[in-house]
Amino acid sequence: MKIYSVYDSEFKPYGQVLGGYDTTCLVNAMKTIPLPEEGTAYEPSIPVLEATCVYGDFQNNAYGGMPVQLGMCWGHNTKLNCLEYHRDSEVNVGDTDFILLLAKQGEINDGVLDTSVVKAFKVPAGVPVEVYATSLHYAPCQATKDSGFRVAVVLPRGTNTGVPGAKPKNEEDKWLTARNKWLLAHPESSEASQGAHIGLSGVNIDIAADI
Repeated sequence: MKIYSVYDSEFKPYGQVLGGYDTTCLVNAMKTIPLPEEGTAYEPSIPVLEATCVYGDFQNNAYGGMPVQLGMCWGHNTKLNCLEYHRDSEVNVGDTDFILLLAKQGEINDGVLDTSVVKAFKVPAGVPVEVYATSLHYAPCQATKDSGFRVAVVLPRGTNTGVPGAKPKNEEDKWLTARNKWLLAHPESSEASQGAHIGLSGVNIDIAADI
């Protein structure tokens, strides 16, 4: 699979690199959290990260003063498995280089997205990137075979927490697996076996041979 850079023109429909942020304090705080031996972990809000100097900058600048949470996804991963989206942008920062697998919400047809449209983008360590609301994404991938990854995740506060109790009004409502989180699962994923909407068709992409 071809791996683009977030500085390539191909990234423009999916997001943008955010300039002017000093993420050194955040990266240093992320490195204090041990990697799991296998698999991935995610916490929507981590106090040690929200105590860093850049938290206020993301809230007041990147999100225009809206209340945000600063959490992290970290571990070991090279596979697609699922894609999700929110009603707003997500900001990511890695303590090392990492790779995002992305698609567009408009590429979903009748509740299903063909994984052949998914593109891969490498993000340099410490560089904040905004992933647009209409860009489907999920757990990041490590950029080298044995590195693992730590990726800070900035989102409006409350995102990815408990499942809303509202009765579905349409098909899309059935894909809601947490607050502000719509999920499409590949049939091979653990999320699908747990009842998530099977919304990915084609190969469950694995970039292990490409890094």
